[in-house]
Parts: sequence; structure tokens; C-alpha cells
Amino acid sequence: MTKRILITGGTGLVGTELTQMLINKGFEVAILSRKKATLPQIKVYQWNIETGFIEPEALKNTDIIIHLAGAGIAESRWTESRKSELISSRVKPVELLMNEIIKNNHQIEAFISASAIGFYGGDTGETQNTEASKSGKDFLAKCTIEWENVVDLFSQKTKIRITKIRIGVVLSEKGGALEKIILPIKALIGSPLGSGKQWTSWIHIEDVCRVFIETIEKKWHGTINAVADEPVRNEALTKVIAKVLDKPLVAPNVPSFVLKLLLGEMSVVVLGSSYVKNDRLKNELDFKFKNPTIQDAIQDLLG
Repeated sequence: MTKRILITGGTGLVGTELTQMLINKGFEVAILSRKKATLPQIKVYQWNIETGFIEPEALKNTDIIIHLAGAGIAESRWTESRKSELISSRVKPVELLMNEIIKNNHQIEAFISASAIGFYGGDTGETQNTEASKSGKDFLAKCTIEWENVVDLFSQKTKIRITKIRIGVVLSEKGGALEKIILPIKALIGSPLGSGKQWTSWIHIEDVCRVFIETIEKKWHGTINAVADEPVRNEALTKVIAKVLDKPLVAPNVPSFVLKLLLGEMSVVVLGSSYVKNDRLKNELDFKFKNPTIQDAIQDLLG
């Protein structure tokens, strides 16, 4: 019997790719959207997080929910109001879904939530974090902890199987972090950021979508770090991209103080070092990456 998957954040970078891959695998896919829309092969249901509205038909006959919704962490400066928005955009959708499921006794098989490696903190230096590592103490950690806490509450109240997928920096040719790195390199003003020594724990967009799909198919649960085997330093990442694009790197490193002036507290997103290991995917779940190295990933995306 075909599984019916309901996705929040289905029109975002990961959501768009994941939706198409699920359809290609034969799943029935529906998405929750703030706006009414018509999409081929996809049923679109409307919801409004602020008013607590969700179309009654959205959850009927749904087997699995995938929660990807959330405001972009690096889209604008972290004012106090923006920080509140970043947290509520991740937490409130879960609360709304939880309340609707309990109120109407919907029989959901599993709830798979995106999370982020920001759980460990935005700048952890040379520390190698696994799923068993403690949480950080900065804003990125606070945001992710609150996100995961409401998912845990969802599990406690409904007894539904949950999975929390802590996603690293997603590399895609269609947007996100890679697009921002490419632009100055193409303009011949690309360079490493700060010292260039900070670690980036990354994952190819196809592989992160495959993690979600295998979570459905193999009924994985608990917390999973969705990052590739080999984190890369910012300087090495910049050089790999420039080489694949056949562009020289002639500009000096962008000084840390400039980025801190421009971005404020949010500068940790680009200056922070985050070395995260995928212990569960590699050692327990035997996940096979299609793009295991940064060279493989960049060549596939930009070559």
C-alpha cells in the first residue's frame, strides 16, 4: 500500500528536492502551504500557523509527516524579534500538528523532523561532535534545542515514532550556502572567510533527501546527524569550488572583523567552526553516500 507523506516546508530548498524524489519512489505526497496553490502530482493544503488553522483534510489518511518548515537562519540580521521568529517558525508548526492529531485522533505512523547541527553550538572549534555530544549554549543551540524539545513533547503526548535529523550545511546548485559562495568566486573576488580554518560539516542535497527517504523505508528513529563523512575547512571548500569552476582565487581572506561588523552575532554562521560526525549513519545504519567527499559533491553539482 502506498504511503502518504505530508510535508511542511515542502517548497523550500530541501523540501522541493525531497518531494520530487518521494514521488519518483512511488510515494503519495501532500504539502502544507501558507498559500493556496496547484502543483502537479502534489496535493496542497493550506494552513496558518499564527491563527492555528489547518485544512481538515490535510491530516486524513496521512501515514508520515515530515517537518521541514522554518525561517531561514541566515536570511537577515539576528535582532531579538528575528531570533523569536526563527524559534517560533520551527516550534509552532509542531504544536499545531500535535494538537490537531490529538484532537481528531489521527493515526499517524511517524513524525520525521528536520533539526540542525547548530544543536552543538555555532562555533565548537576542533571538537568532534556526535549524536551523543552535549548541546551548545549559544543562540543556534538554543533555537535547535527548543525545536527538538517540542518534537520530543509530540512523541510523549502521541506515542508516535519520531526521528530528528540534524542537518549540516546543505550543498545544492539551486540555492542555499553554495550559491552564496559561488557568486564572488565567479566575479573573481572569492576568498576564504576569516582564518579559513573553520570546519564546515556539509551534505549533498541528494544525500540528505535520501536520509529522509531511508528513515521512512527502514523506520529509523531517534537522532541522526545528516552530514557527510568528511567535514572540510572553509579555505579548502573555497579552493575546491574555484577549481571546479576554473576560476582563480586572487583576493585575500575576508577579515573576521569585517564579517562581524556586517553580520553581528549571525557571523557565527560563516566564521564558526563545526566538526560533526555521522556516527549513526556510518556505523549503525550503514547508510551509503552517493557523494561522500567534497570533491565528489562539488563536481556533481557544478562540474
